[in-house]
Amino acid sequence: MRNIKRLNFFVVVLLIVATTVVFVLENQQSVALVFFGWSAPEMSIAVPVILALLVGMVIGPVLFSIA
Repeated sequence: MRNIKRLNFFVVVLLIVATTVVFVLENQQSVALVFFGWSAPEMSIAVPVILALLVGMVIGPVLFSIA
């Protein structure tokens, strides 16, 4: 039973990594972000999207725990 849980966990992690890699490879267009006057260097469009996802994944539980 323990080995099945490990296998399931490994498969889920592998799918997430594969999806992320495909997303990054498919979004190679360069963009320059300007946020409140601050300009970021040009980077692949996947970088700010993934960073926004990670920030949201951190902020969401923090705001939920405060309420």
